[in-house]
Amino acid sequence: MIAIRALSRSLVLAGFVALCAPELRAQSTTTTATLPADTLPSVPLPAELARVLRDYERAWRASDVPALVALFTEDGLVLQPGRAPVRGREAMAQVYRGQGGGALRLRALAYAQADTVGYIIGAYGYGTTPGDEGKFTLTLRRVPNGRWLIASDMDNGSRSPRL
Repeated sequence: MIAIRALSRSLVLAGFVALCAPELRAQSTTTTATLPADTLPSVPLPAELARVLRDYERAWRASDVPALVALFTEDGLVLQPGRAPVRGREAMAQVYRGQGGGALRLRALAYAQADTVGYIIGAYGYGTTPGDEGKFTLTLRRVPNGRWLIASDMDNGSRSPRL
């Protein structure tokens, strides 16, 4: 009897979600599509987190792959659009070879840090071109020497995919 009641509740909840899902999808698509670029202001970061972004920019601009992968934990992940996830500095070095060299600009939209974990959510662009070209999340880990390293880097462009 208890199993039948639980199953009934699950079916009712599933039905409710199914009925509402198209409307929810439409709302979020409409809202996102009508927002102008760069609607979220940058937020200032504590110095130790700002260092992560500035070091990333410097290494990227110089196409300095060893410096770039040194910003990551040993088991860090890179999650780029259209590519399989890679783990570890050696795999990252292979992914980052041939990338970089542009005037990357990173800005923080939100962050948090507590004890040994943190994150930065941000947007990126290049050079003096106004506006953001994409978004990113950096998951951070504080290592025993107190320095923040990147545990994962996920990014994606802001342009709609071409069909």
